[in-house]
Amino acid sequence: MELKEVIIEKLNGTLKGAVLEVTDFRGDLCLTVAADKIIDVCTFLKSDNDLEFNMCEDVTAIDWAKRKMRFTMVYHIYSLKNKFRLRLKVNLEGETAHSVSSVWASANWYERETFDMFGIKFTGHPDLRRVYMPEEFEYHPLRKEFPLLGIPGSIPLPKK
Repeated sequence: MELKEVIIEKLNGTLKGAVLEVTDFRGDLCLTVAADKIIDVCTFLKSDNDLEFNMCEDVTAIDWAKRKMRFTMVYHIYSLKNKFRLRLKVNLEGETAHSVSSVWASANWYERETFDMFGIKFTGHPDLRRVYMPEEFEYHPLRKEFPLLGIPGSIPLPKK
């Protein structure tokens, strides 16, 4: 049995209803997961002896602007044991997601970056604050409504 089939079978057997959609495009497996099950899924994928997804490579978001579920969280995880990369997606009802920093410590910084750029708040995050923008900056630059040229006067530019 191929690893992709093992992942899907194990998740469906252990966490029924957690995987909402499975896509395989050009060899990349992507699972859409229920928002309330993301921590359970990540914990299982990391701790299962056959899978061992012990590396979180990236956490980011997609702003769909006009969709009912405006934001999609995207997690890129990797199994060193199997040399296999897996993409997890979670469609958000609002602007809040569960933090997976308790599963992978590296998610801490990625979630902070996602908060800074998209304004998505992570429940259970140990230190959610901005990474790039000043703390008092009220906007999130990667949201669709943010102007391409920025907001004049919203942030002082460095002196030449």
